[in-house]
Formats: sequence, C-alpha cells, structure tokens
Amino acid sequence: MNLPLAPAGDRADLAALAELRARGIHVPSVPSLARDQSPFARPTPAWTRAVAPGVVLTACPVALGDGCFTNAYTLAVDLDQAYCRPVSAPAGFHLPGLVTSPVAAAVSGAFAYISDDHSYQPAEPRLDLAVRDHHAASLPTATKPALLLHRERLAVRTLAASGTLTVAGHLHSWSGSKDPRPDPASPGHLTVFGAANCRIRYHDDPRTGFRRDVDPDANTTPRNPAVLDCTVTSPPAGARITDLHPGGGADLFAGAYILRTHRPWPDHLTLGAPVHVTALDNLATADIDSALSLGPSAADASAGHTAAWDQSLGTSPFRPGARYARTLLALDGRHLTLTVLDGAPLAPGFQGATVQEAAQLVGRAGHDPAAVFHLDGGQTSKIAYRHNGKVDAVGSLHYLRWPQAEREPFRWRGLDGRRLHSALQITTLLESP
Repeated sequence: MNLPLAPAGDRADLAALAELRARGIHVPSVPSLARDQSPFARPTPAWTRAVAPGVVLTACPVALGDGCFTNAYTLAVDLDQAYCRPVSAPAGFHLPGLVTSPVAAAVSGAFAYISDDHSYQPAEPRLDLAVRDHHAASLPTATKPALLLHRERLAVRTLAASGTLTVAGHLHSWSGSKDPRPDPASPGHLTVFGAANCRIRYHDDPRTGFRRDVDPDANTTPRNPAVLDCTVTSPPAGARITDLHPGGGADLFAGAYILRTHRPWPDHLTLGAPVHVTALDNLATADIDSALSLGPSAADASAGHTAAWDQSLGTSPFRPGARYARTLLALDGRHLTLTVLDGAPLAPGFQGATVQEAAQLVGRAGHDPAAVFHLDGGQTSKIAYRHNGKVDAVGSLHYLRWPQAEREPFRWRGLDGRRLHSALQITTLLESP
C-alpha cells in the first residue's frame, strides 16, 4: 500500500525532531519552540574533546544565582600550534560552513546589526570596525577594543576611533561620530558615521512576540546646512564616494560608512573619488590583515560602561540582571580562550548569565575580567568544530529561523545557527594560510 508522502515542511520538522531526540532533547513540535524552550534546560555532562593539535573543547554545567544554571563550552587554543583569524563578509554565512578542511573550529564573532525587516539592511552589517585583507571595510564610530591579526600575530587592543585616510590622493584625519571631539574640527577633518549610529526599535508581533527594526526615514546622519556627507561604498575595484548629501541626511545603511566634512568643502570630495584608509588609531592599515571590533570587557559590562554599544543593539544585553547567552574572549600571551555561556531566552532557569555572573565566572577561571571581552552573544553564541570526521556545534541549539512571510513556518536551525557576518576561524598552524 502506497502512503502519501508528508509535505516537505513536515519532513523537515520530523528530521529536526529526530536530530534533537538523538541529543536527548525531546520537543513536542518545532513551532512550540517559539513559545517554550524549556526542553533545552538540561545540564550538559562534563566532557573534553581534542579538536586538533593545540585546540581543546570542554563542556561543563555551571550553577548560577537564583536557582539558574548555564552550560559553559570553552575552546582553548594554543597559538603556538594553531592559528586564529577574524573573518567577515557582508553577505553572511553559517558558522559550521566555515569549518571545512583545514579549519578545525569557528566561533561566532563581533556584534552585528540584527533586524526582522529583511527589506532594509545595511550594506556593511558590522557595528564599527571590520578589516578584510588589509582593507578597512567598515570604520569605527566610537573607541572600542578590537581583535586584530596584526603583522601575522593575534592581538587585542583598544583602538581610538581616529586615524587617517586619503580621498583622491589627498590626506585627511578622521574620527568617529560617537566620540567627543572639540568643535570646530580642524580644516579637512572628516567625521565617520555608519550602521553603529542606528537606533533599534521594537514592536509587538502576535506570532513571534516582538519585531525589531529601524525607521528608515530617521536612520540618517544629522542634518546641518554647514556639512557635506559622502557615502563610501566598497566595490571590488576599491572604496569610492558613491553619493553626496549637502546638508546631511545620508542613509546610514547605504554604504560601508559615511564621511562628513564642514565648510569650506574640499573640491576633491566628488562622486567616484577613491578612498583609502591609511591608519586606524596609530596603526598602519597595511600592517593589519584582519580585525573586528569587540564588545565591552567583562569588567566594563559588569560596571555598566556600555554606552558605545547600547543604542545599536536595541534592548541592551548588558543591562543589570538581564540573563543572556554570552560569548567571551580572552587572549593571554599565546593562549586564546573562547567561552560560550549557553542559554535559551524561553527556558526558565536556563536563560544565560548576567554580566555580573560572567565577570565572576571568568575571574574564577583565572582571567582578569578587564582583559576578557564580549563577542556577539544571545542566540548568536555558538562554537562549531570538527569531531570524528563530522562538523558539530554547541551553543544556541534552540535557535529557530523565524518566518519572513505570513504563511512561512518556523524552522529549527540549531546546528547552523543564525546567519553571521563575522566569526573567528581556528586552523592548525601547519595548515594556516
């Protein structure tokens, strides 16, 4: 007897439920995860896996306050045996897709713009600095810590939102729009705006609970009759000015970043003029292979020093008492430690850690909280790695892809996770580029 085939969507849900059951997670249905993620509130067994030479992944449950807990997944990397590289791409990628030979593991990267309005997205989604192949694809609007591959060596340092660049061969100084600067600026000085200047807003949604977006009409540079705003985009041929906005009002999402000048406007700021960033803070861009802005240190987040991040992240994950999954980075000499403190927002007792708890946990692990930095957390927190010849993942296994249209179903994407725009790739040293 021939039975009718299940619809494609049902087959995808059945496969998802089977994958979860194989991991000891029993879920009644995929759509139920949009309201209840308590099946993921399970303490992990403690284990250790050697991922590659110099790369070890450990898991353990950690008790928190108020009867809560988190599962901590820690990737320890010996940089004398392995190589870590910050990577980014405007089109995005799923983390497991980065773990192809010879890459041994990958970890979710820097904070990026997230919105549920898929029709209006920034050309460069990273919030502040991104360097790819010695090219500054996105410039910082505020002084922030950054992870750099500088002269082939991994480093963490706070970079001032300032530097130099050339436009059509003419040298200019620049600084970030969120950093205070004496007014008036020196002649020829440029101010940087970008996606990090956006303000996330929230709306109730009957199906998904809430919806995040920005108001396109208000998502512009401030208007001022004395300024000229130059939108810079980065096509394959190199960064160029692609739009001019006398009086301001430039769309923050239209290009890689926006350069603002005051009267008198230099004549060489014209459409098509090539732009080349020559220095970030006091570092020559030519010496930086790749870089990403980091989040606040564990100490600063615990103390509430997070203004440089808050408005572009919407409801701040750093507010006191708020529990979120968190990804943390510590670089101590030639030892890199990447930790996911897991949690699911709709799983009571397993919603992640507060910033105060995160600072305490890294301190107990022997790190200085002032030298441990937040990467993108929440439902982005994930580590993908090779194990027994296959790619597996830990962190945010509850993740759902929310519907983008009225009739589109929820889809479980716990292994792939959210589509990312940056990450850290870990490769054994003998196989590194």
